[in-house]
Amino acid sequence: MKKLFTTIFVVTICYGFIYAQSRFDDVVIKTNKVTDNIYMLEGSGGNIGVFIGDDGVFMIDDQYAPLSEKIKTAITALSDKKIKYLVNTHWHGDHAGGNENFGKGGATIIAHENVRKRLSTEQHNKAFNRTTPASPKVAWPTITFEENMSLHLNGEKIMLIHVHNAHTDGDSFVWFPESNVLHMGDCFFKDRFPYIDIGSGGTVPGALRAIEVAMMLTDADTKIIPGHGTMARKSDLLRYYQMLSTMYDRVKKEVVAGKTIDQIKAAGLTDDYASWGGGFINADRIIDIIWTYIDSQLSK
Repeated sequence: MKKLFTTIFVVTICYGFIYAQSRFDDVVIKTNKVTDNIYMLEGSGGNIGVFIGDDGVFMIDDQYAPLSEKIKTAITALSDKKIKYLVNTHWHGDHAGGNENFGKGGATIIAHENVRKRLSTEQHNKAFNRTTPASPKVAWPTITFEENMSLHLNGEKIMLIHVHNAHTDGDSFVWFPESNVLHMGDCFFKDRFPYIDIGSGGTVPGALRAIEVAMMLTDADTKIIPGHGTMARKSDLLRYYQMLSTMYDRVKKEVVAGKTIDQIKAAGLTDDYASWGGGFINADRIIDIIWTYIDSQLSK
């Protein structure tokens, strides 16, 4: 019996590994030109930013580990230079899952201090009852910052701007002021409900403040790379802000009125935002997220 159990366990683990690999087999990395030397790569996971020039390749986020070779191929088609720097906008696996591969390839990984803390320790997500083990040391950022930092590369200044307790507690914008391009990571889900990771220090007010910071940086001509979704403009960001602030106010009003979470979900609060629920976070989940944050504040 023990031998049978061991065999079943091994087969299950192997099947899970094969499935995890095979689900990326058909993923195509799509390259979108943003400016003459800045590109957005789409695949599976968060949007990747690539800034090329004589000094080397500057990369923003890296999606899942099984996609690393496809991503490298797409970048090689843009530049024959090595990937010099890799910035993580936050710690989640769909944005930093390829760190180990790119770190082994020689890229210097940069992120907020809290990204290093979370990648270097086991993380448990209560919302999805999922535990993420610590990443290997080569996947950890070797350059970290607490607030903001600047790099000078390929003839341009690049600003890394920390936004506090937004999507997580380690979010950073990557701002190219001369090119007028902003990569927002998961502080911006274009035309869809966002995931705010409360267990990782994210908050709804912080998510709103992050959008306010982005709106101060940008103008009508700014090209915005969202964490998820197609290329965006400031008008898209404003629409996103209006949605999130409206949903926050609606749920908060229901909570104050003494409604239960089930009653709030049944109240039709998302009816006029039905098209926003087609992504990772549907109508019920966005209410869950906002309610969980409000409830956590009331219980303090």
